[in-house]
Amino acid sequence: MKPVTPPKRLDFFERYLTVWVLLCMVAGVAFGRMWPGLTSTLSHLEFSRGSQVNVPIGILLWLMIYPMMLKVDFGALAGIARRPRGLMVTLFVNWLVKPFSMALLAWFFMQHVFARWIDPETAKNYTAGLIILAAAPCTAMVFVWSYLTDGDPAYTLVQVAVNDLIMLFAFAPIVMFLCGVADVVVPPKVLITSVVVFIVIPLVAGWLTRTLLLRSHGAEWFERSFLPKFHPVMISALLLTLVLIFAFQAENLTTRWIAVILLAIPILIQVYFNSSLTYLLMRWLKVPHNVASPGALIGASNFFELAVAVAITIFGPSSGAALACVVGVLVEVPVMLSVCKVCNGTRSWFERTHPA
Repeated sequence: MKPVTPPKRLDFFERYLTVWVLLCMVAGVAFGRMWPGLTSTLSHLEFSRGSQVNVPIGILLWLMIYPMMLKVDFGALAGIARRPRGLMVTLFVNWLVKPFSMALLAWFFMQHVFARWIDPETAKNYTAGLIILAAAPCTAMVFVWSYLTDGDPAYTLVQVAVNDLIMLFAFAPIVMFLCGVADVVVPPKVLITSVVVFIVIPLVAGWLTRTLLLRSHGAEWFERSFLPKFHPVMISALLLTLVLIFAFQAENLTTRWIAVILLAIPILIQVYFNSSLTYLLMRWLKVPHNVASPGALIGASNFFELAVAVAITIFGPSSGAALACVVGVLVEVPVMLSVCKVCNGTRSWFERTHPA
């Protein structure tokens, strides 16, 4: 009799991420209401005049993004040529479907369906935030979702690495184009600055650190001793970032709390649409389940840390765009867990497929 494998579970922090986000919301709103002067001072701290990069949030976001980039192994790209179909589907959905479908959903809901509850300028701000959120494919949490669905870790790593490389060149043009179509002005200089600060620099720094430490200390030490040290740093930085963002958003959240619910609707539709599309395309192309499931999850989730950073840099920490990205954090974990459950429950669909 085949032994029963116990179901995989998230770590304590990841399992209750939605709870932590809600607690951060409460703490941040309380902070913003109790100390409005200090909150205003913090929200206006910039690295240089006109840079629009908030100092405390910029530092915290870098502390989150840099450790994620340490996990990207570009050396794994070489072996993917023998199994390209899964990667091609992931890239098709991430870059040719996801940003454009979210732009359409954001325009439809924010500027038309919900027009009676949202003024036109705020609707444009929300639209921009949702576009930025969808234009950044997930990096860190993908490894968690892949683990929960018994995904191929090497293939997942390649998918993440290739997405990060494409993001260097495609993220800014896509955001500028779609925001322009939605009649939202995005300063090119500010967007390019945010890409350099929050993608290029941490990616290069992560690659250099990884390369040097692997050579000097070996893979086992790097994976088991070095990387785990960053886990509490990432958690602390994430929670502090959320507290600050919710503090900067305190007035919006207390006077426009319904906006959180309205923003969640297009995000939910987008997650389920893109994950379903990716998963079904993978099955049609006979991609194995351990590649299809992480691919579906990459197509559904977002690099919300980067999205928040860019939204804050361009529109400000108290903007509707930043709030839209934060709502993405709020709904992502429970929704992605439901996608994981569907992937695990439909594993039999892929039993007769052959390698991609």
